[in-house]
Amino acid sequence: MSLDIDRVRACFPALASGTAHFDGPGGSQVPRQVAQAVADTLCGGLANRGTVTAAERRTEAVVAGARAAVADLLGCRAEGVVFARSMTQATYDMARALSRQWRAGDEVVVTRLDHDANIRPWQAAAEASGAILRWADFDPATGGLTVDDVAAVLSPRTRLVAVTAASNLFGTRPDVPAIAEAAHAVGALVYVDGVHLTPHAAVSTAELGADFYACSPYKFFGPHHGLLAADPGLLETVRPDKLLPSSDAVPERFELGTLPYELLAGTAAAVDFVADLAGPAGGSGEPGESGRSRRARVLESMRQVEAHEEELFGRLLDGLAALPGVTLHGAPKRRTPTALFSVAGHAPRQVSEHLAGLGVNAPAGSFYAVEAARHAGLGDAGAVRAGLAAYTCAEDVDRLVEGVARLAG
Repeated sequence: MSLDIDRVRACFPALASGTAHFDGPGGSQVPRQVAQAVADTLCGGLANRGTVTAAERRTEAVVAGARAAVADLLGCRAEGVVFARSMTQATYDMARALSRQWRAGDEVVVTRLDHDANIRPWQAAAEASGAILRWADFDPATGGLTVDDVAAVLSPRTRLVAVTAASNLFGTRPDVPAIAEAAHAVGALVYVDGVHLTPHAAVSTAELGADFYACSPYKFFGPHHGLLAADPGLLETVRPDKLLPSSDAVPERFELGTLPYELLAGTAAAVDFVADLAGPAGGSGEPGESGRSRRARVLESMRQVEAHEEELFGRLLDGLAALPGVTLHGAPKRRTPTALFSVAGHAPRQVSEHLAGLGVNAPAGSFYAVEAARHAGLGDAGAVRAGLAAYTCAEDVDRLVEGVARLAG
């Protein structure tokens, strides 16, 4: 089966404006089902979590439901799902907590391919603890990061390796399982930034070898917040700062203050939406009627999403490559459907503004992957980024290529 793109697009109210959205890497559009779940939760009667009133029990169910949904999306345990304001906040919090176990002379590895949210928290934690920060470089010509690039800076003193599952700038997908194996061989933990991978591929935290996997629901059709997944047993060994009366249980000990319950309901709805991308599970259109687990439906849906995006991405790359004066940056063998390009004689922002005037949203910049942009010679201005999503159609791709052609021609 292939993705029913008309059915998928009909779920996104924002697409009715006619805008072609290639800005998904910065935040996807939101389906009606997710917005409705947020509204229903806000209007349905909320309270702090508990078991006495109906509102308390409803809120408790929202949190449990969100953890279960994320577990089905990532192939992890619900008891190890931590919610946060953003992936950046979750990473800073975990970096501070883990660094309490580091000593002067210990080492932490980061890569220049990563988003700054998976670099600067570890740099700050290393400086505070006296640990040494080691940098793994990538090939600036291709955007490729290999296990050898990371292994070259590992040592018996390495305590943690922070690596992206997919570059939000180039789309590069490093061999995370191999990198994790090398890191574990020297006794290091592995912290994976999965923000850019999660919307484009089936994820299994165990298969990746990720001790920690962080991502953002608003990149996979959900609300704006972040989350972190880890084995509950590992989380038991980490002692973060917390308020005295707040729960010391895992995962609650890592969740500071009251959770955004309506956003968690939206996240669960987003996972349900992903699970149904391959088609409604039952004859009446109700999810789950077929008897297949939500996890199984997620895996099938993501298989179809990958096939859909791969076909359109080839169309996009071929179209851009044929235009005079257009340079495509990075050519990794394994990548998400993310095209980074420049147009000769035009600043990246000028290209983005030109496309926006045509109803095509493709932003420009380094997108917080400042180390990657600098290492590739793009500077802080970066380039134009066009990212595909499950709702992207062939007409969107053709409009982007035609818009660039007007400048390049």
